[in-house]
Amino acid sequence: MQLSVVIVNYNVKYFLEHCLLSVKRACSGLDAEIFVVDNRSNDGSIEMIRSQFPEIILMANSENVGFAKANNQAVARATGTYILYLNPDTIVPEDCFVKCLTYLDSHEDVGALGCRLIDGQGQFLPESKRGFPDAKVAFFKISGLSSLFKKSRIFNQYHLGYLPEHEVNEVDVLVGCFMCCRKSVIDKVGSFDEEYFMYGEDIDLSYKIRKAGFKNIYFPETTVIHYKGESTKKGSLNYVKMFYQAMIIFARKHFQGSKLKPYVFLIRMAIYFRAVLAFVERIFNIVKMPLIDSIILLLSLLLMKFLWIKNVKTDTQYSSSLLAGFFISYILIWIGTLYFSGAYDKPYKPARVLRGMLIGSMITLAVYGLLNEQMRFSRGITVLGALLGTLLILGSRKILQGLNIQNVAEENTDKQVMIVGTPEDEIEIKNLLAAAFIEKNILGSISPFPEKQPFQLGSFLHTKPLSRLYKATEIIYAQHQLSFKQIIESMQQCGKGIEYKIHSIGTDSIIGSNSKNTAGDLYTTELVYAITTQTSIRNKRMVDLISALFFLIFSPFLIWFVQNKRLYFLNMFLVLEGDKTMVGYYDGQFPKLKAPLLNVYPEIHDFEIPADNKEHLNWLYAKNYDAWDDVRIIWDKWRTL
Repeated sequence: MQLSVVIVNYNVKYFLEHCLLSVKRACSGLDAEIFVVDNRSNDGSIEMIRSQFPEIILMANSENVGFAKANNQAVARATGTYILYLNPDTIVPEDCFVKCLTYLDSHEDVGALGCRLIDGQGQFLPESKRGFPDAKVAFFKISGLSSLFKKSRIFNQYHLGYLPEHEVNEVDVLVGCFMCCRKSVIDKVGSFDEEYFMYGEDIDLSYKIRKAGFKNIYFPETTVIHYKGESTKKGSLNYVKMFYQAMIIFARKHFQGSKLKPYVFLIRMAIYFRAVLAFVERIFNIVKMPLIDSIILLLSLLLMKFLWIKNVKTDTQYSSSLLAGFFISYILIWIGTLYFSGAYDKPYKPARVLRGMLIGSMITLAVYGLLNEQMRFSRGITVLGALLGTLLILGSRKILQGLNIQNVAEENTDKQVMIVGTPEDEIEIKNLLAAAFIEKNILGSISPFPEKQPFQLGSFLHTKPLSRLYKATEIIYAQHQLSFKQIIESMQQCGKGIEYKIHSIGTDSIIGSNSKNTAGDLYTTELVYAITTQTSIRNKRMVDLISALFFLIFSPFLIWFVQNKRLYFLNMFLVLEGDKTMVGYYDGQFPKLKAPLLNVYPEIHDFEIPADNKEHLNWLYAKNYDAWDDVRIIWDKWRTL
């Protein structure tokens, strides 16, 4: 056995499907075995493997045992001369394995080899080659200095930015998403250390290989797509925390005495510094748009008040306290209704701003009508201030869009899409998009052959100039007549500014990724649940917060009527903290929810709802979720709390 490919999967069914198709092609002509270790996925991955890839050695875990342990399960059974640790969100070219094994066969001093990685947009991923994270390197990495000085030998030893991207080089660390190791070396030094939760396993293994006297080689003569890249956003506190924990584990294992304490100290300093930055950045990102809108609305009200007194009510005087009270109240109402209308959701939609301001203005006028005559503020200033504020907010969004501020980027509904494939491939892709209710402006197809048919845009050799000629914003490659290698090369040739997707004929999905910091983009005919949308998540959370506060405020009256008095207050506080939700289900087939206090099933006397019907009701709830459903269920069933 020449090669054992080990893939650990967790809920990335469609990416895994394309990965396995590419791996099978790359194994052609080799004596190879393919392992997939599934960490209890609930997305149908196991069923897909069994039906479409029966020759693959599937190891289905009953629980998520983690990345390192799952890999080691397969390594224990592997019989290949070489072991390839491979992520499920990768695409390998057809000649990838042959090139890697040929190099390893002719360089017996090499213990492990990693290739050149690109993301879903064809851009080079710097984590393809890395240095050991000693105290200085790790500090520069976590503090962000390595990102500021990408080519520096001093500051960017983590990603070795000073080494040429297209040259074979010996490096310290290889990335675990594609790491081809000599089995005899793994038997000698051990596989991944199971003490690491995430991040650090590949650093640790690379270190052990180097320490045993073997080389780690960065081998850019083959290029692999890695859709996720470093999928946890680097600015997030969670990423920093996990990276920090991995570095501490690494230090305690491999550093001794005087080296350990300064390392830990510098890492702790870096983590605190980065944590503060992450916190400030997160707060700023949350409040910056509402803050801009608040300033705009305040200026609108002040301007209208000035014009109103000067031109309409010339003999009217308003007290400063009255103005402050009304202006602050109105602005808070408008900001609140803008938020609930989705005005701050991505992608930005002007209609949400208009709806939010309209609802907010109706609420302010209703409040005005409830006040006594002495407390009433001018309706004219309120209405005109709202109108001017709405226009200025919409105008500010246009200005921010011109400055490329992502918070106000509109959804590109007019994507110019080219399909690279045969006319039959084009029909299949169009049908798949239609079945998934995805609208695309299809410009036409490019022939995968040197010659094109009369009604096609051109031939595959001219994909790049054709994409510029037609100003294409997205290219979908039909992996039928094309090889994965051709697709990878074409993506890099066409360059930035275009989104790339791959469809393997016979599958029900089109995969891609527009950022190395996201989990990837997916077009599929599989059902999309309304409960997973950003609007539904926000609205469901607001129902939880409002209802929990209501039940706490009126608890002296309501607690006498509920069934579970002992846990009443605890449950309400758990809902406020986000550990529980008021309404939901326990069903792993559908999008995961927090533990619910109330189920979604109606109360029917003298009738026990069968399990199949409960499953169907859960499905309907997730598929067609509406926040008013939660309100209705809480109203009907609150006594069962």
